[in-house]
Amino acid sequence: MTEVPPASPTDAAAPARIVLDPTGERTAAAVPLAERPASLDGRRIGLLDISKARGNVFLDRIAAPAAERGWTVERFTKPTFTKPAPADLRYEIAQRCDVVIEALAD
Repeated sequence: MTEVPPASPTDAAAPARIVLDPTGERTAAAVPLAERPASLDGRRIGLLDISKARGNVFLDRIAAPAAERGWTVERFTKPTFTKPAPADLRYEIAQRCDVVIEALAD
């Protein structure tokens, strides 16, 4: 938030305006990485398509070798890439999968 003085000296009696910056934080928040398993053997792998173009193609390329290795793979799709995944979808993925790969392709 930045306080901006009146537009001109003739507006000196006008109150200062407050301008809000919509670009977010000035510095990125430090977020620790999630623990990574040593192996995917025996893990249930979730593949999340965020509904961007060609994300499904990327996930197809991940799913094929995973299936060849005998890993359990489940596919999920967000309704739209413009919003966060709905809470019920996040819950379902969390309950059914041990690890998740998310497609961010165009």
